[in-house]
Amino acid sequence: MKYLITGITGFAGPHLANLILNEGHDVVGLVRGSNGMETDITDVVSEPNYSKISFVYGDLTNFRTLDNIFKRETFDGVFHLGAQSHPPTSFVDPLGTFEANIMGTANLIQAIQDNQPECKLMFCSTSEVYGNVGRDGHKLQTTDTLLPANPYGASKVASDLYLQERMSNGGIKGFITRAFSHTGPRRGHNFSISCDAHQIAKMMLGHQDKTLSVGNLETIRVVIDVRDCVKAYYLLMQTEDALGKVFNVCGDTPRKMGFFTDELIKLSGLENVEKWVNPKFYRPIDIAYQHGDSSSLVNLTGWSTEYTISSTLQDLLDYWIKKLK
Repeated sequence: MKYLITGITGFAGPHLANLILNEGHDVVGLVRGSNGMETDITDVVSEPNYSKISFVYGDLTNFRTLDNIFKRETFDGVFHLGAQSHPPTSFVDPLGTFEANIMGTANLIQAIQDNQPECKLMFCSTSEVYGNVGRDGHKLQTTDTLLPANPYGASKVASDLYLQERMSNGGIKGFITRAFSHTGPRRGHNFSISCDAHQIAKMMLGHQDKTLSVGNLETIRVVIDVRDCVKAYYLLMQTEDALGKVFNVCGDTPRKMGFFTDELIKLSGLENVEKWVNPKFYRPIDIAYQHGDSSSLVNLTGWSTEYTISSTLQDLLDYWIKKLK
């Protein structure tokens, strides 16, 4: 099988590429510009795997470049991970977020429809589409109201609903994943948890004093490893029974964000680390509690998580230490 990954130079894309290659399939990565940025993924993709990846160049917001790619290349499936995925940035630049996420997805859907109607599309939506609907503590269902709390979530709702319409009307073969919080090696340091790990790694290397800037440590999330998350994407792509459906991708243990901060400090071996609540790390509107029901994913594919949260955080901390060195 031959799969295209949009967002291959992002966070989850390289981990998904590793999995697909290790399963014996071919990977093509979509890269926005031919400026060498694709080499950046070698921080988590081994040289043997990297050498097997083919790259195509185009912008999701430019339909013509996507159309040309699908005229030249044939794919069995597309994993659409490319997006502006940082909620705080979406408050600063909502129009840019909408252009990248809504029009980028619409362009991709159109290019597949026009050229390769048998190609399957996985759209990476997000738990952010639910906003604060789950604040009463119930497990969020894919049928729950979509009520985003930030422009990023709103952009994903629009794309999510558009693909649902296209699938129900027979325009495209696809499925939707709404991934809840996940972290691990390569997570950007502008995201919570990885921000803590990045700072703690700098402390361990003597590049920062022992004052840790943190955000809201009282909000509650279920966090899994990025490698478990992309395994769900891959397993769903392998079954025809996923087509036309929406799936939550979520673990089972809700924890306060402060737990992950404390665990990283413990793993570092550092003592007397002072936490400082940085107003810049607060979202204008935050999501108090978020936990999702992944039973449909589990029942269809047998998916389960393999990484403990402790091993994930250790790998994330090791990643930043290596990166900073």
